[in-house]
Amino acid sequence: MFQIDSFSRVPVYEQIVNQIESFVLTGILPADTQIPSVRNLSVSLSINPNTIQKAYAELDRNGIIYSVPGRGCFITKDAKGILSERKKEKLSGLGELIRELKLAGLSKDVIHNTIDEIYDEKGAMT
Repeated sequence: MFQIDSFSRVPVYEQIVNQIESFVLTGILPADTQIPSVRNLSVSLSINPNTIQKAYAELDRNGIIYSVPGRGCFITKDAKGILSERKKEKLSGLGELIRELKLAGLSKDVIHNTIDEIYDEKGAMT
């Protein structure tokens, strides 16, 4: 389920956070689903448990997971909505990128075609 790229410039804990967030957004991890324990994930990925704990602490701080003492960590009911809202905040950055592409001479058709290709990718959410 999880894949860590040890050659990536993205820290391992961020890779875990990003993957869990992606699993929530795509419905792989719906609300109230238990996520792997720190110990189990640490063993399966051969990663220091403190790294896993750091990722889980960030997810908890952001309202994506909650912990039940003695039972583990679970996805919150609001996780998908929280993540969707955070992604929507990136639209202003997208607008700026489109302005830059326009200034660079890219046509609206090229930009639209790229967007269509992304939405048509296999496995992409519509």
